[in-house]
Amino acid sequence: MKVLIDTPIWSLALRRRNRTQNASTSAALASLVEDGRVAMIGPIRQELLSGIKERAQFDRLRDHLRAFPETEITLDDYEEAASFFNRCRAKGLQGSNTDFLICAVAARNDFSIFTTDADFTHFAKVLPIVLHEGAS
Repeated sequence: MKVLIDTPIWSLALRRRNRTQNASTSAALASLVEDGRVAMIGPIRQELLSGIKERAQFDRLRDHLRAFPETEITLDDYEEAASFFNRCRAKGLQGSNTDFLICAVAARNDFSIFTTDADFTHFAKVLPIVLHEGAS
């Protein structure tokens, strides 16, 4: 099964500081990369590249991320993300548009989601998503 890697996982793995604290997350991501199981979508790529001040660092990260092919986001995904937003809101759960788009793409493609964002644990009680077992 492919795994859609959420921004917080990438951020933990790419940080130079606190690498020992994030060793298990980084190791889990490295294993997924080695196995060719990483899925990527444009909004996550954009979040990762946003805010990088130094152009050379931006270019390096962009080039590394290009190794991960883009999973297409369809009209149905956007509509499903809106539906997921509405379902969760009816249960008192809040989330970002990107979070619900991640859920919709993952559900359509039978991907699990690897994240440290606790909101997804709540979403999984309402939505047809699977969290990657390495998520903490």
